[in-house]
Amino acid sequence: MRKFTWFLLILLAIAVGGGLVFLATWDIPAPSQKVEKVLENDKFER
Repeated sequence: MRKFTWFLLILLAIAVGGGLVFLATWDIPAPSQKVEKVLENDKFER
């Protein structure tokens, strides 16, 4: 049982490490749509 627990811990550490490497090297594309929103003048104090 002890060897099985160590195996699971090592497997979990490898999975977490692989996920971190994937997120660090993933080239996320920039948004391609332009967003415009009209703000009311009443919301701002003068």
